[in-house]
Amino acid sequence: MSTKRAARLAALKELLDAKADEYNRPGFIANDPISIPHRFTRKQDIEIAGLFAATLAWGQRITIINSCQKILEGMDHAPYQFITGHRESDLKVFIRFQHRTFNSTDLLYFIEFLRWYYGRHESLEEAFRVPPAAATIEQGLINFRNLFFSLPDFPARTKKHVATPERKSACKRLTMYLRWMVRSDDRGVDFGLWRKINMTQLVCPCDVHVERVARSFHLITRKQTDWLTALELTSNLRQFDPADPVRYDFALFGLGLEKFGR
Repeated sequence: MSTKRAARLAALKELLDAKADEYNRPGFIANDPISIPHRFTRKQDIEIAGLFAATLAWGQRITIINSCQKILEGMDHAPYQFITGHRESDLKVFIRFQHRTFNSTDLLYFIEFLRWYYGRHESLEEAFRVPPAAATIEQGLINFRNLFFSLPDFPARTKKHVATPERKSACKRLTMYLRWMVRSDDRGVDFGLWRKINMTQLVCPCDVHVERVARSFHLITRKQTDWLTALELTSNLRQFDPADPVRYDFALFGLGLEKFGR
């Protein structure tokens, strides 16, 4: 590596470290979809609320939070209890639910899957697990989607709301969800609930803010935005922190907010 390139990378690492420290703080939570699972302390409540928050996480953040709030209200703010114990009549409250293209059909299938799943497993972590030797969470994302749509008579329209690397998607919402559930530090933002998936296996969420900033720093060179783009970004971030590359999601997203707004 040339001296000039080494100096550039050192300067970039210093900037990203500073911005990760600035945005990986509890003050970041209130206006972000991660505030939804932060309303709970029970593991399963956090998993369920987090999955809905991540699934609906496109568009303005205040709209995302309001839509999640409607789901939680319909579940009496006890998502795990509702998922595992509701009756069919309890679902009527969701009939007119709509968040962009995610509608009541999609929501009711999510509820159906989660009831089926939690009747057989203690934690959603099992649905995403990969072998310890796996380089990334890629196969876990594939396995999750396959399992999610393994129930009979699933609505075909709902498939567009659960991404998979098999279809070359960057899977930005699910990789964000996994960051929330897996990353563990002392900052109070990510939960670190899941210990069977290693932080080194996480892939950086590649949303529009992160992508724009990463491209400006030449951390992404691919023209398109797909799964290989997310892998490229994560690989480049590993040179700054091999043990926890996805912590730089805070830095890239924060810089994107500063430059492009919310």
